[in-house]
Amino acid sequence: MLISRRRHLGSLRADVRSVDVVASLLLFACSFPGSLLGPLGHHVPVSWWPGVLLAGVSCTALLWHRSRPRATVAVTTVCAVVMALLGYLMTVLLLGPVMVALYSLAVRTDRVTTRVYALLSAGPLVAADLFLGPYGRPLDAPAAGGMSILLLKGIGPAAWVLLPPVLGSAVRLRRAYLEEVKARAEHAERTREEVARHRVTEERMRIARELHDVVAHHLVLANMQAGTAAHLLRTHPEQVEKILAELSVTTTSAVRELKATVGLLRQADDPEAPVDPAPGLAQLPDLTESFRSAGLDVTLDTEGERLPLSPGVDLTAFRIVQEALTNVTKHAATRAARVRLEYARDQVTITVTDDGGGAAGVAPASGRGFGLIGMRERAVSVGGRLRAGPRPEGGFQVTAELPLLPAPREEERIP
Repeated sequence: MLISRRRHLGSLRADVRSVDVVASLLLFACSFPGSLLGPLGHHVPVSWWPGVLLAGVSCTALLWHRSRPRATVAVTTVCAVVMALLGYLMTVLLLGPVMVALYSLAVRTDRVTTRVYALLSAGPLVAADLFLGPYGRPLDAPAAGGMSILLLKGIGPAAWVLLPPVLGSAVRLRRAYLEEVKARAEHAERTREEVARHRVTEERMRIARELHDVVAHHLVLANMQAGTAAHLLRTHPEQVEKILAELSVTTTSAVRELKATVGLLRQADDPEAPVDPAPGLAQLPDLTESFRSAGLDVTLDTEGERLPLSPGVDLTAFRIVQEALTNVTKHAATRAARVRLEYARDQVTITVTDDGGGAAGVAPASGRGFGLIGMRERAVSVGGRLRAGPRPEGGFQVTAELPLLPAPREEERIP
């Protein structure tokens, strides 16, 4: 394969060299008629052969216009200036090598280099042709003749010399644009699988947090309700029936939320897809009531005007309150907790506090303790932040600051 690639590159170089040789020969063929032309009413002061000789040198220099574009421009410009001093009319037939050299320079170098070499080529050429040639100063001639010579020996050569750098710069910019588009496409192709894996991991983590919150919350409530029922079975049998009814509601709610969470793994066209709305802050009264039935007295306060939240932020806020209260029930030596919602112009602050000796957000030393990690991940996923730690006056506090609208994903932002 390496040998085949080397042969292919060698074949390409040979083809390019053949193109350069043919172009140089064609330009040289145009030099002879160009060396016979002079301004109207004037004869060419020298023979044709010096012009053809200088054109031959210029065309030979073009063979190196790809590898040494600056030197090629310098050589072709010097030859053109000498022809202008000898009295040849600077038409496109004689200016062809300079034009090709400037075009090649503009394609292969930067904008500043192109401008500098274009001005250094056009300035001396026009000055030599217009003021130092054998025809004298054209402005000293009669008006009609002077204007004609000015167009032929001044404006014309300048236009021919400055046009190729402009075209070459446009081609270079176009190539750079296409290369950038190609590079972006290749980068997107390389990172497509990585982005897909990243999204799958994020979705798996989100479902894992949902399952953790749902299972932990309802199992803790069910365990406490069952324990309370067993404790009151002999002393207060009339309350056991109520607790068992609440236990049935808790387990039914757990099954419903588990079904909704597992339904996230279904395809969009699968039957029996969950249609229940996702929980939010509107369900906080029901949530606090369920904890009261398990023996935890929850106080809910709201400060500020209640503002609508996006579905993602609303679900995140509900899950954070649910997990914090669940941890109070599991780890805090208290039977009371407070939930405070503070609405501001662009965010909602959720504070869950207790006065117990345990930690509302951290599992005991013997457990793995994913509660606080999950709450922090939820807050960060919507562009918010979460702080948790012991209170100076005792107990534990969890504070989450969530925006009203979730922050955009990294891949959705405009670069």
